[in-house]
Amino acid sequence: MSTFNTISALKEGDPSVFSDIFNEYHRKVYFYILSKTHSPYIAEETTQITFIKLWDYRHQLNESEPVSRLIFHIARATSIDLLRKEVVKGRFLKQERPREEDTGNIADTLEAREMLLRVRQAVTHMPPVRRKVFELSRYEFKSYKEIADQLSLSVKTVENHMSLALSYLRNLLLLLLLFFQR
Repeated sequence: MSTFNTISALKEGDPSVFSDIFNEYHRKVYFYILSKTHSPYIAEETTQITFIKLWDYRHQLNESEPVSRLIFHIARATSIDLLRKEVVKGRFLKQERPREEDTGNIADTLEAREMLLRVRQAVTHMPPVRRKVFELSRYEFKSYKEIADQLSLSVKTVENHMSLALSYLRNLLLLLLLFFQR
C-alpha cells in the first residue's frame, strides 16, 4: 500500500491499517528511543504515547509524508516532552525531600515543612479551576497545552490561571517569611 493510501486509510479510521502500522513500527520506535535515552521507562512510555497520538491526530496527518517519518517525528517530540517532565519532576522531588546534609539543622527543616504545608493548604483555598490548573501543572507536570485540552480551556486561560495562582502564592510566601522571621 502506498504512503498516500496508508495515511488516507488511517484518516478514515481503518483499524486494520492502524494495526499494521503498529505491528511494523512498535519495536522500531521502542528501540530507537531506548538507544537515545537508555531508559526502558521513557522508551515504553514514548512508544505507547506515539501510537495514541498517531490515532488521535490521524485527521491532521499529511498524506504526502512517509508513515515512518510521521511516526518518528511524533516519537521524537514525545520523548523530549517526557524527558523534560522527568527533569522537572526530579527537581521538584529533590526540593520536597531535603537531604540531611543540606538541611543545616532541624529547625530549618521544620520551618520548610511548615511553609510547604501552608502552601498546600493555600492551594486548596484557590477557586476550583485555578486550583486544578495549578495542581495539573505543578504536581502532575503537565504542559499548559495538555491542561487546556484536559479542562477544555484555551492555553491563554490556563496561563492566566497560573499567573494568578503564582502571584497569590508569592504574596502568601512573603507573609509567611515575615511571620517565621520573628
